[in-house]
This record gives sequence, C-alpha cells and structure tokens, in this order.
Amino acid sequence: MAVVPLKPVDRVEILSVMDNSIDVLMGNTPIARRAKRERDSLNKPQLRAEHGVSMLVTTFDGGNKDSFLFDTGVTIDGVLHNMDVLEVKGNELHAIVLSHGHTDHTRGLTGLIKRYGRPRIPIVLHPDAYLKRKNVGSDGHESEHFPPNRRDLEAEDVEIIEERGPTMLIGGHALVTGQIPRTTPFEKGSPNQLALIDGQWQPDPWIHDDQAIVINVKGKGLVVLTGCGHAGVVNTLKCAREMTGVNSIHAVIGGFHIVPPLTDEYIRQVIATFKEINPDYLIPGHCAGERFYDLVRAELPNKVIRSAVGTRFVFGA
Repeated sequence: MAVVPLKPVDRVEILSVMDNSIDVLMGNTPIARRAKRERDSLNKPQLRAEHGVSMLVTTFDGGNKDSFLFDTGVTIDGVLHNMDVLEVKGNELHAIVLSHGHTDHTRGLTGLIKRYGRPRIPIVLHPDAYLKRKNVGSDGHESEHFPPNRRDLEAEDVEIIEERGPTMLIGGHALVTGQIPRTTPFEKGSPNQLALIDGQWQPDPWIHDDQAIVINVKGKGLVVLTGCGHAGVVNTLKCAREMTGVNSIHAVIGGFHIVPPLTDEYIRQVIATFKEINPDYLIPGHCAGERFYDLVRAELPNKVIRSAVGTRFVFGA
C-alpha cells in the first residue's frame, strides 16, 4: 500500500453530535468534555440520542481552524436539532463525509442539504454507499436500509465526491481512507446482509463502502474515527497505519460493530490485538456492543472512555 502523506495538526476536537446514548451527569476526563447541565436546562431544548452517528471534526494547526461533519444520523432532523442545541454553525462546514450508506448514518443528509446545501460544500462517499440493502435475521425477519439517492443529490446541485480510494480534506490534514482492505482472519463483515445489485438481491457481507477518518496529531499519533466499523476495527487501524506510515495510534472513536451474534472469542481476539497496537484511548460508541464494552473495560480500564451525545473529545495541545 502506497503511503499517503498526511499533514499533522496541533489539535483535533471531535464533538459527538449524535450517538446512541446521552448522560448529562457524566464527568469530564482529561480529554472528554461533557455536555453541561445548566440550572435552567429543562426550560431549553434538550439534546437527543438516536440509533445513529454524527461527529463534528475540527482541526487546529497554527492559526487555521477547519471543520467537517462525519455522518449525519438516522432521522432527518435529529442532527440538525443537536447542532442547534450545541450551537454548531452548519454554514461553516468544509465538507460532509459519509462512512457508508446505511440509513443510521445518512438520513440526516436530507435535512442538512435543505438547510445548508450549497455547491461549495462537498459530500464525500464511496460509490457503493448508494446501494439499497437489507439484513435478514435467522428468523427470516428483514430490515431494510435506505441509502442516499444520487439523483436527489444531483438535483440539489451539491458537489459530490465519489471515491473508492483515499480522499484528502482540509488542506491535507484529514484523510478519508476509502475502501479498507480486509486482512484479519476473524473480522468477517455482516454475513446476513444483502444488497440490491442489477435488480436482484445478492449477498453483500463486506460492505465495501465502509470507510474511516484519520488525523495525525503532532507528538501523539493517529486519531481514527469509525462510523460502524463494518470493515472491522482492527482492519481499520491496520489500514490507517499502513496508509499513513504512522504506527502510533493515539485514539480510536466510533462504532466498532461488535454486536450479537459475535462471540466472546471474537471479542477477545479484538482486545488481544488492541493490546498489541496499544492505542492511548478507546472510545466505543453506537454499535460497539455492551458485551465488548464490559470485556474491554475489564482488560484495558485506563484506555476506555464512554461516548455520549454532546461530548467534545480533545486530542493534542
């Protein structure tokens, strides 16, 4: 894999705009600044938690500050609502990046485009993000995902960047990995997923559009953001290291997609690899899975930090 030159930044701040949980009573840590609970908070609009993901990524380098949004949540107005509560100015975004095409990461794009959509704000995604998909359970129950529609996006006259490979953002300070190689023997994707391809439902376990964000913080190492981590969180970290030539992982934050029916054996393989890679911080959220959280907290208690809507994670000076 050819090394992609990734410019380091002084600091990166990652604000959880949407995630599965919220707790305004959580305490701060050296890197996690929790949403404040004000005295008159009950008289103000409240933050929402939904089964979805959206993170505001802001880099600082010298006197330059740049922001983009990573994923847009599961409802049309949920992320917009939280942005308003958190006083995030959408018209200052430099880009919107979609981790993959599943509904819980993309549906809020509709509301964002209606409010802020302009040709100068690019939307970055993998071409497979347009695929319509469904999961078929062991009992035959089907749950469909409704992806972004290319025609609808084109009708809004927004700039679309479709790439299977890596994409650089904000002057080379943020890397979108593009398609992540699947190299581990134990991360096998989602075997129950199908995609509508050429008019037929076909097996689509690998979800090749799953991509991550990588940022290099001076003196710290890589901060890696995942949406769901369908490529496998270990595959994702390996890809980030090989793609940038930087071995040190400062933090990994987002969904790790370690949910039933994945077993304790699988989880322990992931944790064993985390011990080898030795990231400074693990911040599981969204679809990381409660069983994973229990086991990793027991094994690596000083590395694990809970995510929650409204938390601002600060890495660097």
